[in-house]
Amino acid sequence: MVPTGAYGTWPSPIDARIAAAHGGRPEYVGVVGDEVWWTEPRPAEGGRRALVRRRPDGTEEQVLPAPWNVRSRVVEYGGQPWAGAVRGEDATPLVVFSHFPDQRLYRYEPDGDTAPVPLTPVPGVGGGLRWVDPVIHPDRGEVWCVLEEYTGPGPGDVRRVVAAVPLDGSAAEDRRAVRELTDDRHRFVTGPRLSPDGRRAAWLAWDHPRMPWDGTVVMTADVTADGTFTDARPIAGGEEEAVCQADWAPDGSLLFVSDACGWWELQRIRPGDTRPAGLCTGRAEEFGGPLWKIGLKWFQPLDDGTIAVIHGRGATGLGILDPETGQVVDAPGPWTEWASTLAGHGTRVVGVAASPRSGYEVVELDTCTGRTRVIGSAHDDSVDPAYYPEPQIRTFTGPDNREIHAHIYPPHNPDRIAPDDELPPYVVWAHGGPTAHVPLVLDLEIAYFTSRGIGVAEVNYGGSTGYGRSYRDRLREQWGVVDVEDCAAVAEALAAEGTADPARLAIRGGSAGGWTAAASLAATGVYACGTLLYPVLDLDGWAAETHDFESRYMESLIGPPEDVPGRYRERAPLNQVERITAPFLLLQGLDDVICRPEQSERFLAAMAGRGIPHAYIAFEGEGHGFRRADTVVRALEAELALYLQVFGITRPDVPPLDLRK
Repeated sequence: MVPTGAYGTWPSPIDARIAAAHGGRPEYVGVVGDEVWWTEPRPAEGGRRALVRRRPDGTEEQVLPAPWNVRSRVVEYGGQPWAGAVRGEDATPLVVFSHFPDQRLYRYEPDGDTAPVPLTPVPGVGGGLRWVDPVIHPDRGEVWCVLEEYTGPGPGDVRRVVAAVPLDGSAAEDRRAVRELTDDRHRFVTGPRLSPDGRRAAWLAWDHPRMPWDGTVVMTADVTADGTFTDARPIAGGEEEAVCQADWAPDGSLLFVSDACGWWELQRIRPGDTRPAGLCTGRAEEFGGPLWKIGLKWFQPLDDGTIAVIHGRGATGLGILDPETGQVVDAPGPWTEWASTLAGHGTRVVGVAASPRSGYEVVELDTCTGRTRVIGSAHDDSVDPAYYPEPQIRTFTGPDNREIHAHIYPPHNPDRIAPDDELPPYVVWAHGGPTAHVPLVLDLEIAYFTSRGIGVAEVNYGGSTGYGRSYRDRLREQWGVVDVEDCAAVAEALAAEGTADPARLAIRGGSAGGWTAAASLAATGVYACGTLLYPVLDLDGWAAETHDFESRYMESLIGPPEDVPGRYRERAPLNQVERITAPFLLLQGLDDVICRPEQSERFLAAMAGRGIPHAYIAFEGEGHGFRRADTVVRALEAELALYLQVFGITRPDVPPLDLRK
């Protein structure tokens, strides 16, 4: 007989260290010769990103030892940080990568006996220099990429261009050796994609105040024999049309993903044509997503003329699209989320996928046989899957009868059952972005709570991606309203149907989700407490304090500040501290340049003396999003301690949190 235990008291084998070890996911897959390469997190090594290669015989090894950290800081969120190629008759691999600590580009031959060679100047030479989305030119001895150059001390003193960096290292000491292929007429650009004949290039561009999911243009240019761009012009997209990826098909057609029809759909412009044609229209699902990082990929042209696509509504799958018929054949497998990274080689397609029973792993599809297999980064630990949460896909009704999508994770533990007369506590998780979504995948941080008897509700509130542009646009000028209302509607519905204890509801979120959590504590009486991770709290100083990429994001989320100044004051949690009566935990990285610690410090100063129990933990060396294992462990254990104390649950294995007033 399974013992009975009160919710929150259940013993669990999933401790914070196991959850921290599963933090992050593989990213940026690519094919180098016959090998598959990708980056993956190393939480136990200070949160660095390792570059990993899988040889044809199935062996897997790091390309670069610690402390090499393959990660870019362009637009702070980074993007594609490496490019690989093979050279010579013996097909020797060559990789170019961005090293996170100094943001220089390096060249490295992993099968040689030399150390990585710098290709670009140190950041102090010629201003702050960063590089992302590289492509090794097959003929010119150059790497073409995005150059982000800071020209002054402010976050807005920056320019971005497509640039060519010599592979011989001549630019390492001489900034003038870097050739700029575009002017800086656009505030933001992606890296170039070369047509099969090498005579044309395509890239994306957009400008303030738009974010890339608001409006982007597809730029093309002719490439001359001496490697310069001429006749650069927009060919698709616009101020009200968001294109998230562009690339070339083997026949020279230009492919791109546009939301002009209300969903991100694949379009094609054939050679000689000027107007695009949809390849898979009318399906009411997404074939793209928000371009938070430079170089994300939702489709991959294949040698036989078909196209590998990531698509879906809410959940996503990997399919093979026949561009002539519009038919999509999906790959088999249990995965419910495919990350925005793809690579192709011959009949193989490689991506990164996860499911409710598996974390993110590198998956290969053989398009000839239709078979899929996991080839890398699968977690191998002692956690019994019997302790994994069992999610429910739910749709709730919010204000104005609007749909709200959510994933509900009830408490689950094979070793305990709860008393018949007790309802479980629940924590509502508000995702960041806010132009993003939470996928239906295994997350051991969720399992950390559910296996102890605390339920989790992840809410894809209005404004989330994955459900079309109209769902995304619900948050336009309504941030702090629609997101707060939708999260509260889910929490109240769970309580009303008898799924959750209405007296033991909490909310938590990071970044933009931290804003939603803080605003929810101020605007509703639904929650008994909240956890705020590196949150947005003060809008008045946002544009001056944050990075360039998001410095005008508020104009779509709140409204133009010159038109609605009162709205900025009214919605900011910093200006609503008198309404916050519930305890909270505030977690902040001291190196965060997106949601700076000054925001948290001003918020705490405003809360001082109000008698509201709270705790503040700041982490040295952490930026926006926690990457170090010890940080994640401390943050999870502190969050659990908050809920136990507020919900009145006693556990001898959890030290109390120092809640001060």
